[in-house]
Amino acid sequence: MTRKLAAIIAADVVGYSRPMGGDEAGTLSALKTHRRELIDPKIAEHQGRIVKTTGDGLLIEFPSVVEAVQCAVEVQRAIQDCNMDVPADHRIEFRVGINLGDVIIDGDDIYGDGVNVAARLEGLAEASGVCVSKVVRDQVRDKLDLVFEDLGERQLKNIARPVHVFRIAASVVGQPAPSAKPALPLPDKPSIAVLPFTNMSGDPEQEYFSDGITEDIITALSRLHWFPHYQPAHRRDDEQPHMGGAIRPRAQ
Repeated sequence: MTRKLAAIIAADVVGYSRPMGGDEAGTLSALKTHRRELIDPKIAEHQGRIVKTTGDGLLIEFPSVVEAVQCAVEVQRAIQDCNMDVPADHRIEFRVGINLGDVIIDGDDIYGDGVNVAARLEGLAEASGVCVSKVVRDQVRDKLDLVFEDLGERQLKNIARPVHVFRIAASVVGQPAPSAKPALPLPDKPSIAVLPFTNMSGDPEQEYFSDGITEDIITALSRLHWFPHYQPAHRRDDEQPHMGGAIRPRAQ
């Protein structure tokens, strides 16, 4: 039994049955075109070897983990560019898992946990995304200009120990960034938050002074005619915010 250390990529077409169901011939043609013009040349460029194909999936080995990650990122970017003018339900999108581990060589095939972890990581990746194990991230973090997002430890199916998983940031592989939430509109009327004052004396009997100041401010505000709405604050130590904490408006 021969073993070796290898960088493994497991890649799979996301939702392959969906475009196949709508246009089988067109989907097969598009996939073959991606393979011929984009994927296979990139694999060769980075000294990779296609171990096997599974219809819509690929298992690839590389002698260098840096080359493996570079290849995955470049392929994902290129496919995203190709998909720009393609309807969403006809796009070919891959998800990729990358691991660095010990593998068993059997002729032209490879087996072992190194391969299995890569396959499980691929299952965690989003469309056009790349997930890697911690050992991969650690090996390339100072060699490639990439951003990694920590997904924490995951218990992967049929893998004895938890695997620490990282995701290459969506912006790196060409995925659209999440749209920012629109800012809340500013109120058309002035608002004032009245927060309870904290008794800093350490004497519980002085608590009424801080309460009294708060109530005096609220009372004064209530007399202002340009405050059409007034909501008083009632002191409750377990709910009221303190100075320096989160601010919640009490008078408007």
